[in-house]
Amino acid sequence: MRIFAELKWFFWQERKAYITGIILLLFVAFLQLIPPKVIGIVADQIKAGSMTTATLIKWVLVLLGAGLSMYILRYFWRIMIFGSAVKLTRNLRNNLYEHFTKMSPNFYQNRRVGDLMAHATNDLSAIQQTAGAGVLTLVDSLATGGFVILAMAFTISWKLTLIALIPMPFMAMLTSWFGTMLHRSFHKAQEAFSSLNDKTQESITGIKVIKTFGQEEEDIEDFRNQSEDVVQKNMVVAKIDSLYDPTISIIAGISFFLSIGFGAREVLNDNLTIGQLISFTTYLGLLIWPMLAFGWLFNIVERGRASYDRVSLLLRQQVDIKDKENAIDEVPAGSIEFAIDEFTFPGENAPLLKNINFDIGKGQTLGIVGKTGAGKTTLLKLLIREYDVEKGEILFGGHNISDYKLEKLRQAIGYVPQDHFLFSATVGENIAFAKADATEKEIIGATKLANIHDDILGFTEGYVTVVGERGVSLSGGQKQRISIARALLMNPEVLILDDSLSAVDAKTEKAILSALKQEREGKTTIITSHRLSAIQHANLILVVEDGGIAERGTHEELMEEGGWYREMYLRQQLEELVEHGGH
Repeated sequence: MRIFAELKWFFWQERKAYITGIILLLFVAFLQLIPPKVIGIVADQIKAGSMTTATLIKWVLVLLGAGLSMYILRYFWRIMIFGSAVKLTRNLRNNLYEHFTKMSPNFYQNRRVGDLMAHATNDLSAIQQTAGAGVLTLVDSLATGGFVILAMAFTISWKLTLIALIPMPFMAMLTSWFGTMLHRSFHKAQEAFSSLNDKTQESITGIKVIKTFGQEEEDIEDFRNQSEDVVQKNMVVAKIDSLYDPTISIIAGISFFLSIGFGAREVLNDNLTIGQLISFTTYLGLLIWPMLAFGWLFNIVERGRASYDRVSLLLRQQVDIKDKENAIDEVPAGSIEFAIDEFTFPGENAPLLKNINFDIGKGQTLGIVGKTGAGKTTLLKLLIREYDVEKGEILFGGHNISDYKLEKLRQAIGYVPQDHFLFSATVGENIAFAKADATEKEIIGATKLANIHDDILGFTEGYVTVVGERGVSLSGGQKQRISIARALLMNPEVLILDDSLSAVDAKTEKAILSALKQEREGKTTIITSHRLSAIQHANLILVVEDGGIAERGTHEELMEEGGWYREMYLRQQLEELVEHGGH
């Protein structure tokens, strides 16, 4: 029952609803004692020949009154208890979602999306069952069982009651044992479901790749294997679960056998009336529900505890990137200075970046080039604080970026990553994502700067065309330019284009860069690119190699140096010349 102690914060929060619901449950449990007693009295009166029409009508009205009262009270306790359980799910789901939005990329690198989704769906459903049906079965089984036992002992025969309860300790031991096994098995079943959830999400997202490489059959077979694993682990849970009812039925049967056997002897000895024995066996019938409920309670509690452990483990994960106490509450502006001695990704041994020192004046353009994996994107992620620098610092407007509130820092930066993510919404909604109150004129202005306006007008519904999940209906170049328009709509102090022009042709690239230079005067721009034509106009160009700066300068200065930059530029110029037929 540890789960109830762990959820006490919520029970206290919803104490009025739970207390009201429990009180109503107690009234229902008490009212359930009336019908067996009335049945016994009527049986004795019939046997004695003293039953009259008026008396019979009186007892029928008593039964109708008790039944109607229980009907009304059951309706209201369900609203109180089950309604509160739904609130628990809502609170936990909101907490999980808020927690997910605060976590750093390192958190997501170590966890699968499908697993996180399983926590927010299957696990929360199991916890809701505990706070709803679990509380019901706990209170109802104890209250009904307690009232029935008291009624049997004090209104009929305490000796016969003790005899009827002899098998009960065996039931308690067996259900406790089943509960321990169920907890372990359900935990494994939930983990298997998480893996299957992740497999499904991954396969649907990567369906184009699967089809391109003709791996449909292999992927289906892998899915079948994982699905079979889920079935097998849930079958183990079902087998343990199926032990509860037969075990409790056997215990209840033994109690009935003992009660009828010893009760009949008491009737023959004139210690009990036949009506009292009927009432006693009817009460014993009422005890079957508490016994079954007690077994069901162990089932619900163990499932809920396994799921709550999984969710709590997620919520206990510490946020890597935090605001300092008394952090600067204003959007930064001004020059940017990198002074990084060394940076190593969490969990890695070798540093990825070392001896990175440069600065960018306000309104300047920085170009970063280098081979794949050299560390270009990592530099940008450090600027937007996806990771924190421990050995060195990055200054923005004269202050360390960690001195600013994270929200304010990122308001100053418009970031267009290599992996362009578009939501399953309209084109206009995707562009206005970072500025929900943007006017149509502002959206169109941003798309014109990104050279995507004409393309959008050619879509079926223009700006209200739904692009499909992750922009599946758009080309790579269109997705890039819509992402650029989304960043430009913010009119950020710093615009970062992380290889964001790779899917557009040279003419479109030139048009976009020319528009940016004209419209973003006085604003800083950082561009990483494999195509050197995208950064040759920059005030400073860095050539990153093996995590360090191998070359630096303007386009003209680097061409004079005769290093990697000059060699790559001439090679790309030659390739472009060949593409155009030597003209």
